[in-house]
Amino acid sequence: MKTVRLTMAQALVRFLENQYIDVDGKQSRFVRGVFMIPGHGNVVGLGQALSQEAKHLEIYQGKNEQGMAQAAVAFAKQMKRKQIFAVTSSIGPGAANMVTACGTATANNIPVLVLPGDTYACRQPDPVLQQVEHTHSLSISTNDAFKAVCRYWDRIVRPEQLMSAAISAFRTLTDPANTGAVCLAMPQDVEGEAYDYPVSFFAKRVWRLERRPATEAALDEAAAAIKKAKRPMLVCGGGVRYSEAHEEFRAFVDATGIPFGETQAGKSAIEWTHPLNLGGMGVTGCSAANDIAHRADLVIGVGTRYTDFTTSSKWLFKDTCKFVNINVSEFQALKMDAVPVVADAKDALPRLLKKLDGYKAPYTDEVTKAQAKWAKELARLDGITFEDTDAWKPEINDANAGSARRFAHDLHSVLTQTAALGAINAMMDDEDVAIGAAGSLPGDMQRMWRAVAPDSYNMEYGYSTMGYEIAGALGVKLAIGDKHDVYSFCGDGSFNMLHGELITAVQEHKKIVVCLFDNASFGCINNLQVGHGNKTLVTELRYRSKDGLFGDFMDIDYAKVAEAYGCVSFKARTMEELVAAVEAAKKVKNVPVLIDIKVLPKTMTDGYDSWWRVGDTEVSERPENVAAYEDHLAHVKDARKF
Repeated sequence: MKTVRLTMAQALVRFLENQYIDVDGKQSRFVRGVFMIPGHGNVVGLGQALSQEAKHLEIYQGKNEQGMAQAAVAFAKQMKRKQIFAVTSSIGPGAANMVTACGTATANNIPVLVLPGDTYACRQPDPVLQQVEHTHSLSISTNDAFKAVCRYWDRIVRPEQLMSAAISAFRTLTDPANTGAVCLAMPQDVEGEAYDYPVSFFAKRVWRLERRPATEAALDEAAAAIKKAKRPMLVCGGGVRYSEAHEEFRAFVDATGIPFGETQAGKSAIEWTHPLNLGGMGVTGCSAANDIAHRADLVIGVGTRYTDFTTSSKWLFKDTCKFVNINVSEFQALKMDAVPVVADAKDALPRLLKKLDGYKAPYTDEVTKAQAKWAKELARLDGITFEDTDAWKPEINDANAGSARRFAHDLHSVLTQTAALGAINAMMDDEDVAIGAAGSLPGDMQRMWRAVAPDSYNMEYGYSTMGYEIAGALGVKLAIGDKHDVYSFCGDGSFNMLHGELITAVQEHKKIVVCLFDNASFGCINNLQVGHGNKTLVTELRYRSKDGLFGDFMDIDYAKVAEAYGCVSFKARTMEELVAAVEAAKKVKNVPVLIDIKVLPKTMTDGYDSWWRVGDTEVSERPENVAAYEDHLAHVKDARKF
């Protein structure tokens, strides 16, 4: 057997260089590059290996370990899991920073490879810098924290272990039914240790993305259930996009006349103007989708995980409603006590359609009426002005009713969130990509966003990770190139948590447009807080007064922050300023743009015939809490149990 002597780190990089993926007969490199923050634990061993062995891999300098890993997640999501980045950090806090991003990846079934440095396998210098010691086990390090958020985890304590570890890692990364974050922990001494590796280990290796076919029995059972349905609906989940079943889904809908709702991951698989597109559904859904869902007798879920936001904590669908689930994951296909079709959507949908023998959903005008009702509400949301806000949220208690007026006084803004969002959506080019993750914006966007081009909506809502928005925009930009723009929709809370990769975008001459919606608060959580009977508590960004954090709203000049980094920046406090800023941003080349948009609190969208189960308190001195708990019990009574 022919061998070559390499360090473990050198062998790892050489292996990464030669991994390919085959999708429907088309081969491409699977690993685009590596995001790296060098430090104690990866700079000497893996750093040397990258310098020596990287031939095609693109190397990017991260600014925050979580940020660069979130960029890798967004990249793989936009690439429909057909290409990934590896991400490497030092040991200790550098490694721990990546744990959150691994949660993002695994919750959303997105492949990302993390390579954290680790303590010494030989243990001779223990405890080393940044090592957390455990008196009950010396085998535990910070990297064990990755186990809870990764699909596959391994620690390479001998250089020859790399071979089996790498194969298992890529088996997981290329498995659409079981992908997510993969962690290969690298003790820093082992990184530099050498072994005589078989040359065959570094040969071109092609991982085939298999399209799992549906069984005839499963399709027959699903078809029988659909034929009995009087009020069926489809759920367009992320699996439609990842399997590239856009046209198959469209053909199924067109042939059967079954309307569909969208999950956050499924949105933009089909254009918003399709006559059977009901829009976003669930807790952050619109009235059209939720109205049809609440009356459905059969739901056909395609590539969805049925999160509590999609099912409205299982309250949206009646107990009598039946389910058919098409999913590559058996685990997901069995949810909601469904007829499981464990298969790739691109394979299953056309074959299922043939078995329906010309079935047509027996709707009359229910779908068009629901859509017309929502269209009227959407137009209202687009046009809400400052003068309308007094009556905008009548259910918000008296202590918070004046937030919008106080904000307008302190920050001199008259912009409402829904109007600003609608205006930007209308001004963007069809092929531009919108990205978001957390706060009130994802709810507004799932309801209001009008996607025209396929895959132009990249929302991370499986983990709802604050800080994904800007880092993710960089990842999307690396995926789509410079032909189209990426718009990051980011709240001030998320911006303050994590925006370091904005500097990387400046460094790499990558234009991303950050639309920073500043309502000087964690507005989404403030709504949740007061909407369930609590007083406002540290959810608004105010100066401290003698009574607590109830002084003036803080007017932070985020435009100056971005300008200091080297971005082009604009400020918008009126609709005229916003329109001018977006038009100017569209003309910018090769430089990130930040638009500091001050939007009035309490001007986001509301719930539409939905419910979200949260931990309402059973005992309280406040009657508002007691009322919220009684409402909770009433909804629990009507929610599905299985």
